[in-house]
Amino acid sequence: MAELTRKEFYDLADQCRERALELARFDQNRVNRQQCRQFNSWLAKLKTYDQLAPELQDVSAARPVTRYDLMIVAFILWLMSLLFLREQLGIAGTRILAFSMWGLVILLYFLPESLYATTVELLEAKVLRVVETLEALLVSQEMDVTEAVFFKIKENLNTARRELRQQIHLAHSR
Repeated sequence: MAELTRKEFYDLADQCRERALELARFDQNRVNRQQCRQFNSWLAKLKTYDQLAPELQDVSAARPVTRYDLMIVAFILWLMSLLFLREQLGIAGTRILAFSMWGLVILLYFLPESLYATTVELLEAKVLRVVETLEALLVSQEMDVTEAVFFKIKENLNTARRELRQQIHLAHSR
């Protein structure tokens, strides 16, 4: 575990603001692999700090699985089962397997991505959790920052919180 310095704390508050503004550019109901991976590496870094690790313990890593990943896996499983079970199933069984594959693809296409992956909206909620944790640490005066730095960090965290809440609200109003 590492000790969180004032400089790193200031940088984290700035990163929260930048991350919130970056996430606002993407579709809230879709999965963005790059953003999920960036969040996972950022979360791993956050969990290395003594002051943040207990509070962020239950924040899980993002799951960068897209709809097309599931479709590809379903297609590969279907193809393997068709190749290996063709002789045991016969013509009727092969037809049923082929039609069930199309049904599965249609089902996967209409299945909401938030059930099996981390959408941008869920990423925003996770970042909001980090913002609230940083703000609680700032208000508790544990970081012992100067008044000017305190207000700059507070401004960055407030900007991040407003943006994240606005995006989450907009995603739910649809």
